[in-house]
Amino acid sequence: MPGKRTLDYAAYAVFIALILCAPLVLEEFWLNRIAKFLVYGLLGVAIALSWGYAGILNLGQGLFFGLGAYMMAMSLKLASPTSLQQGSATPVPDFMLWNAEPGAKTDLCCINHGSFLWTPFQNPWFGIGMAVLAPVLVATVIGWVMFRKRISGVFVSIIMLALVLLVRLVVIDAQPLTNGFNGLTDLGNLTVLGVELDPYEVVTYYVVAGTLALALIATRLLVETRAGLILQAIRDDQNRVRYLGFDVPLYQVFFFAVSAGIAGVAGLLYVVVAQFASPTFMDLSFSITMVVWAAVGGRASLLGACIGAIGINIIEAGASETQALVQAWRAVIGLIFVLVVLYLPRGVAGFASDAADAVLSRFGRKRPPAARPASERVAS
Repeated sequence: MPGKRTLDYAAYAVFIALILCAPLVLEEFWLNRIAKFLVYGLLGVAIALSWGYAGILNLGQGLFFGLGAYMMAMSLKLASPTSLQQGSATPVPDFMLWNAEPGAKTDLCCINHGSFLWTPFQNPWFGIGMAVLAPVLVATVIGWVMFRKRISGVFVSIIMLALVLLVRLVVIDAQPLTNGFNGLTDLGNLTVLGVELDPYEVVTYYVVAGTLALALIATRLLVETRAGLILQAIRDDQNRVRYLGFDVPLYQVFFFAVSAGIAGVAGLLYVVVAQFASPTFMDLSFSITMVVWAAVGGRASLLGACIGAIGINIIEAGASETQALVQAWRAVIGLIFVLVVLYLPRGVAGFASDAADAVLSRFGRKRPPAARPASERVAS
């Protein structure tokens, strides 16, 4: 009879098989829509890694998602033949001319500097690289300052909330360079290795689904390494791990940066399938919503948080498009969250885990002993 771990791996295999087989039964419109939901699933994985395994409640994950989205959107903006200043030797997006006052020296100077900043993004590989590298570098710097100062708990959440709000205001205020509230629209399609990723093509869906599958597998393997065990020990008892001689901030910074990198990849993919980038990606409400997804799915489970993010967004989309629920769909989502918190404190994944234990016990398999805290396993 299969054990608990085998059932866990089987759940991953079934989920990955389902998302990879979706093109066999869905048309292009629905594939594009499901691809957006899978991007949210990738954000769920990032939140679970940071919150569930590292114990770092990041309420500013939208900062890293937005950075990844804008870096990719800048490349795709320059890839659109209808979005450039016609007849110019330098790549200047059209909105930079719309936002400039004729004859204003300050605006012309801004355009010249903007051209310098935008030039590297003509290469799509630069945009892809920056979409991942920028969130990782920002998270590394922020994490290094916070965790070396032994800042933890709610103070990390407050700092990240303040930072994501600050960056959002900067993006909006720098309208000549970023197009402000309007965001980046009228984007071209990403072309990689000669393959054009049209948002409604099957190949684009497989890029998103494949990335999510790889992220699930990679993060699952990562948390099962010795570093992952130490990370969970830090979450359970930080002082004890520090007394054992481990560099606690180093592990926290590493996993915080990995989580940010995953969020950056999610932002990159969202721009590819949705064809726009907006400062709303860095809204406080969006960052907090990501935490709700993980809580519903189960923050202690990478797959659970992923499914929670996908499921909540599917329900939200269905409710918002139902005539009877047009005015009340937000209340429906809120009710679901309240019920999960009250009756499923470990999320859907926790309920599934308890059900699996019950099934194994029911069929005569001896229940495995309760796992020791991670801090005790590291010490031994």
